[in-house]
Formats: sequence, structure tokens, C-alpha cells
Amino acid sequence: MPTGLADPQPAKSDPIWEDHSDGAIYGCDEPPHVGRGFFIAGRRVLFWAASAPAPPPPDPRQLAQQAVASMRLKAITPGIVPESGAGSIGIIGMPTWMWVENPTENTWGPITRSASAGGYTVVAVAKVNKIAWNMGDGFQVVCTSKGTPYADSYGKRSSPDCGHTYTRQGRYTVSATSYWRVTWSGIGQSGVIPLDFTRSTNITMGEAQVLSQ
Repeated sequence: MPTGLADPQPAKSDPIWEDHSDGAIYGCDEPPHVGRGFFIAGRRVLFWAASAPAPPPPDPRQLAQQAVASMRLKAITPGIVPESGAGSIGIIGMPTWMWVENPTENTWGPITRSASAGGYTVVAVAKVNKIAWNMGDGFQVVCTSKGTPYADSYGKRSSPDCGHTYTRQGRYTVSATSYWRVTWSGIGQSGVIPLDFTRSTNITMGEAQVLSQ
């Protein structure tokens, strides 16, 4: 990898000039490598060039990380019925609905960002693949969609795509973990970065006869 102009420059009588009177002497670092049963440390090699060699391209993985950082990805806001507010109690045996409340590009995707350096660019695209809802009662529900927000018109029906039914009364901590898949490409390379974010809420479940008393 070129490291720049050699300082100090060797005398013009040095054979490295190869009888040239123009140009300059530059350095290049050879990476360490393994030989037959032994390790060869890297070394700096000097060479003549008529003009400064082009700098190496940036590490595309670092640019990909910069692109991801600019996305400001975060956990979803859980939507759930029964609601988590004080005084809201669900009935065991009745369907619980879960969904992504007010999804945005940085809580659900897709979202695209890029990062550049030295005339090179890496593009990254991110989207949630699934949400794992840990219901607090030992069960996990995995949903590959945003879920359907509950409306009173649905009555006692189960969620068509993301729901659960509690069988015991109590107060439960429900956590929603969103799993992102970030794909990136640029500078002749590509890759995938998995990410996940979690947010929790609390709900209370009770028995119908208790609520009616």
C-alpha cells in the first residue's frame, strides 16, 4: 500500500533512482504474510515513480458503517391492545393485538443512505425482516409484517397477522425486538449487516368475572 513521499529522499546516486533525474522516491508498505511454517513481517519498500501514485481506496466496510449510522435506526413503538396505560385491563382468553405504531423509515424501512470518501461511494439499504414479540408469559410471537392496528369494529376477532392470547391473569412486560437486514455495496465489494433494537411496554390481564365485580 503506497504510504507517500519518502522523507528524506535518497541521494541521486542511489540505484533506486534507476538513472532517472525526474520524479521522486515513494514508499509502499508490504503486508505481513505467512510462509512455509513461518511468519514474515511486513516491510516498507521504496520505489521510483514519475508522479505520486494514487492513494488506495477507502475501506468500503467503514463507509457502510457510516451510511448505517446516518440512518439513525431505532426500535419500533409497540402498538398493543389491551393498552399499556393505567386502568387498562385486558381479559384473559381474549385476543391481544400487536402492531408497529406509526412506522417510519428509521423504525421499519426501507431506508437508503450512502457515504463517500476520496471519490468513492458505498450505498446501504436497510429494512426490518421480522419482529419478535416476547409476551412476558414465556411465549414469543414472530411477525414478518407491521401488524394490524386494532379498531373497535374488529370486536373479539383475533389479529389477522400478529396476535396472542393470554391464559393467566397478571401484569406482563411485552418486548418487541425488530431485526434489521442492512445490505451494502460499493468499491467492488458488498455485504450484509444484521442489527436489532428492542423496546418494551407493560400490559395487565385479568379475568372477566373479576372485572365485572
